[in-house]
Amino acid sequence: MPEPHELTMLEQAAAIRAGDLSPTELTEHYLERIDRHDDALGAYLTLTPERARQDARRAEQALRAGGDLPPLLGVPIPVKDLSAVAGVRFTLGSAALADRVAETDSGVARLLREAGTVLLGKTNTPEFGLNAYTESLVGPPARTPYDLSRGAGGSSGGAAAAVAAGLAPAAHGSDGGGSLRIPASCCGLVGFKPTRGRVTPDPTGDASGLVVDGPLARTVRDAAALLDVLAQPVAGDPFPQPPPDPSFLGWADRDPGRLRIARWAEPDVVGGTVDPEVRQAYEETSRLLADLGHEVVEVPRPLEPGERKVFGPVWAVLAALAPVPPEREGELTGIARWLRERGREVSGPGYAEALMAMQAVGRRIARAVDGYDAVLTPTLAKLPVPVGALRNDEEPWEDFAAQLAFTPFTALWNIAGNPAVSLPLCWTPQGLPIGMMLAGRFGGEGPLLALAAQLEQARPWHGHHPECWWV
Repeated sequence: MPEPHELTMLEQAAAIRAGDLSPTELTEHYLERIDRHDDALGAYLTLTPERARQDARRAEQALRAGGDLPPLLGVPIPVKDLSAVAGVRFTLGSAALADRVAETDSGVARLLREAGTVLLGKTNTPEFGLNAYTESLVGPPARTPYDLSRGAGGSSGGAAAAVAAGLAPAAHGSDGGGSLRIPASCCGLVGFKPTRGRVTPDPTGDASGLVVDGPLARTVRDAAALLDVLAQPVAGDPFPQPPPDPSFLGWADRDPGRLRIARWAEPDVVGGTVDPEVRQAYEETSRLLADLGHEVVEVPRPLEPGERKVFGPVWAVLAALAPVPPEREGELTGIARWLRERGREVSGPGYAEALMAMQAVGRRIARAVDGYDAVLTPTLAKLPVPVGALRNDEEPWEDFAAQLAFTPFTALWNIAGNPAVSLPLCWTPQGLPIGMMLAGRFGGEGPLLALAAQLEQARPWHGHHPECWWV
């Protein structure tokens, strides 16, 4: 039998049910790997070994009792430290909140617990999830295990580093402007951003509609199965979506049929460019889609440079809402302080106007791709960048501009609300992953998963692992 971390999430769940792998054995295996590798990776902000062992023992009791077992019984799944888990440190990636402990569970934490998962800990995130890199003042930088000099992306960078390095089989993350897909691209994973409202924001909510929780995984089927766990609506959710028919995992096992796929690779960021290796990967993916029988159509980018500026005030207000004690504002990173200052300058009517303007842009994006089943772009404009390359505490506006140039394609689908997935379809000769992004119709996670699974079968990425995978 392979080492436990070599199994996919679904293979682990099946092995536990069959009695071939115990939850305690699996949990101890991951705790040992975290102890061995995480100092170099920065995947976790808080470890919960005793909680994990208790969860594993409860899973073993459930197995002995039999009956109707939850779908991921005994499988370790970490939670990003932007979501609360009762009794566990809850920092939001901020040194100003380093000692805070959550009193209640977030909706996604509750759903993961009800699914039978084991909590290994809380994964690393930049302050308040604001950045496309995971470098905060509360923990070490999160690094891609494929090159420890380069960042894991953000804001779900710790989650991606953990899964790619074999420190978790899959992970929870969230995405307000690319925060699942950016680290998926940097770490060679599947990062799936669901449709707006698909996953409950309970208990706090998100007035902007930008942020949605979702899965990071090594395979499309694992991502689909984890999305099935997370996509359970709560009464009163602001943007509720109906349940899938069939399950998302069922969609991942379907033939997508022949699709009409739009594509573009021109950034709408002023002065934006795409690295040659990324553009080559984009062209290779376009050919692969055509070889699979799909119609691939070049379309103009939906926005011109400067037209997405409506995103800025909304993002700044979200930053300003983070619950920081006034006396600890000085402990924040430069970009967090800058964004919070900008957010406080936005009036109530000004915020409403920004939301309406952003919704208008979202409709323009949706109309531009109406008539197509999916949209192909690169996930990122560049290869994973060195740690510190984007960050600029002294001139945070330059930091923000650098992040936009790095991630010109991802936030469009948060603005529109459509589902989108990053797939590790291409790799550089040096072994760095290059993610390709596919977006689907609003509410169309199922067909998008079917297409993603077809691409995975046509160009498998399972043989790509970092050096630490084997140690």
